[in-house]
Amino acid sequence: MGTALVTGVTGQDGGYLVEQLVAAGHEVHGVCRGELSRAGELPHLAAVGSRLRLHRADLRDVTALVRVIDDVAPDWLFNLGGLSSVAASWTDPMTTFDTNARPVIGVLEYLRGRQNRGERPIRFIQASSGESFAGGGGTIDETTPVSPVNPYGAAKALGHQMVGMYRTQGVHCSSLILLNHESPRRPHRFVTRRITAGVAAIAAGRAGDLTLGNLDVCRDWGWAPDYTRAMLLAAEADEPRDYVVATGEAHSLTDLVAAAFARVGIDDWERYVSSDAALLRPTDSAVLTGDATRLRELLGWAPTVGFREMVEAMVDTDVAELGGVA
Repeated sequence: MGTALVTGVTGQDGGYLVEQLVAAGHEVHGVCRGELSRAGELPHLAAVGSRLRLHRADLRDVTALVRVIDDVAPDWLFNLGGLSSVAASWTDPMTTFDTNARPVIGVLEYLRGRQNRGERPIRFIQASSGESFAGGGGTIDETTPVSPVNPYGAAKALGHQMVGMYRTQGVHCSSLILLNHESPRRPHRFVTRRITAGVAAIAAGRAGDLTLGNLDVCRDWGWAPDYTRAMLLAAEADEPRDYVVATGEAHSLTDLVAAAFARVGIDDWERYVSSDAALLRPTDSAVLTGDATRLRELLGWAPTVGFREMVEAMVDTDVAELGGVA
């Protein structure tokens, strides 16, 4: 069994990855920015208990982060931390860069120096994003040129490119280009969770409408635990590579809304939904999907949960939180 260190442990992906690592029998350490006691209060992390050891470090403080890496001496380092909101990246692009790009460079340089000193190598897994390729639209694979259209995508693109550069220097580092992936742990600031929570509230009589932006936008939505499972497969692989993680299927926001309302027995959902121009993002690609052929063929990965099942699981959670049954 190995030792894993996970940044972003309190996020959606970090929690699922921790659970999978623990289930596989690995020693697991997590990095979080806030108070360790508050992180440990998250139900899914609390359920892991002493099998997860938490360490406090801000990703923007590379020295502190490297100190944690030195202390833990992991076999695998999964970098899932950072700012994840496209909208917030426009509000504070400098912090987005300092959190999503600069730590990647600092850690990779540390790992290169470690190897040059003859120390035991650490495998590095970077959580990259389909947003780094959104400018081209269509279907992306590992050969698609980066083309970000927002600060979040640009910061992630730099991290992704640095992984490739340091791989040529002998660092065992892989970049997983994650397309959209959701779960009941997705924060409410994301449109997918805003939809499922809004639908649950309407079904419970606690809300009368749901206001969204562009319902025609199409994305490749997958199940978050499937995507973190891909990270573990990449860490275990002998050869470091880039991998696109995606279902290959495009669904519109309209599809997601309709599936959510159908779960609570509402077919005439259109009367509840309106569009607000203030929520439109004009730089968004109309369609963005991914081709995960390399991941499927080399590592045997495949999604286990479909689009409708994903939406229904999110709705069920939101309905339950309001005291109902879907």
